[in-house]
Amino acid sequence: MTPHEFITSSKKKIGLIAGGQLGKMLGLAASNFGIEVSVMDGSENAPARAIAKNFTLGSYNVFDDVVNFGSRYDCLILELEHVDIDALRVLEEKGVDIIPPSKVLSIIQDKGKQKLFFQKNGFASSQFKLIENKEDLNTKIDVGEISFPFIQKSRTHGYDGKGVVKINAKKDLVKAFDVQSVIEEFVEIKNELSVITYRSREGEVGYFEPVEMIFDANEHLVDMLISPSSISDDLKQKAIHIACSLIETLDFYGLLAVEFFITHDDEILVNEVAPRPHNSGHHTIEAHLCSQFEQLIRIAVGLPLGSSEQIHASVLLNLVGDKHSKGKVFYENIDDCFKIKGAKFHIYGKTTTKPFRKMGHVTILDKDINKAITKAKQIKQTLKICTNETA
Repeated sequence: MTPHEFITSSKKKIGLIAGGQLGKMLGLAASNFGIEVSVMDGSENAPARAIAKNFTLGSYNVFDDVVNFGSRYDCLILELEHVDIDALRVLEEKGVDIIPPSKVLSIIQDKGKQKLFFQKNGFASSQFKLIENKEDLNTKIDVGEISFPFIQKSRTHGYDGKGVVKINAKKDLVKAFDVQSVIEEFVEIKNELSVITYRSREGEVGYFEPVEMIFDANEHLVDMLISPSSISDDLKQKAIHIACSLIETLDFYGLLAVEFFITHDDEILVNEVAPRPHNSGHHTIEAHLCSQFEQLIRIAVGLPLGSSEQIHASVLLNLVGDKHSKGKVFYENIDDCFKIKGAKFHIYGKTTTKPFRKMGHVTILDKDINKAITKAKQIKQTLKICTNETA
């Protein structure tokens, strides 16, 4: 089927698993091509329901739900990594086109397998050990295989800072998880960088301008993204080369976000990867000729790749729930924030807030990146995402 036939055909069907903010922004990008998408999510109030042709209530990690939903569609796009692998394999055997495919997801949804993949294929990453449980962790500490400080990451189901803890000394072991984990050597870093790459069905590879990630030190969440970054051109080019090599080595079509650590000695280490649209690429909606979401839709339907050229300097600020609030959401002082020139708000449509939940983002466009950073800080200080009861 040609791209023209795809866009004008009522028979070709795309399904999204799941329906959070990534699914919503993917659906909006698809609508610009006249392409309709359907969504499965575990919440009746999923943000992507607003853009879905059809909505199905179901869980991405329940075999029958995934198979029953996916069987209705020609192409299935995954919004997150934690989808039931066995269900995806059954769908692939039925001829369903899945992005990303199960062979890639089986590596990436397990942080231990990720690290082993980096090691096997020569991608520099922090030193690590794999443990089975907390008892195994204590044993490896006692025999000197693991030293303080270190980072513990749950091998599965971690996201947005969840499933990650820093252990500085023996007294901190009370915070350790009693699950299969990756224990990473603590690395002193000066910058964190993200590069989003993409690969077409024909094997053409491209990338978006690397972005500098500023983290909340306490919650391990991305606070702001700065693009273009302050990283030297030499380091940027090295990061781009590694990211493009990774998507080619994984050998799939779609998107791959690659997060990097840059040490004080300018060593570039791969931290983690995600084979989907990523928070570090949301600014591309306004700041690039073609966004990460449009690019993925183009790849999914076989259209020519769009230009990923950056046309505006930008800062992205994540809008998260107040740490003391839980309940029906209320955006305190948002009217004042709407007055800020160049601020492009994306409210995801989640009806309830809780501590540090991602509720939206704002991309600030300005010719002067320092002015954009100042505006982002102003919004962060002004806007409070809370509840009616605490506002």
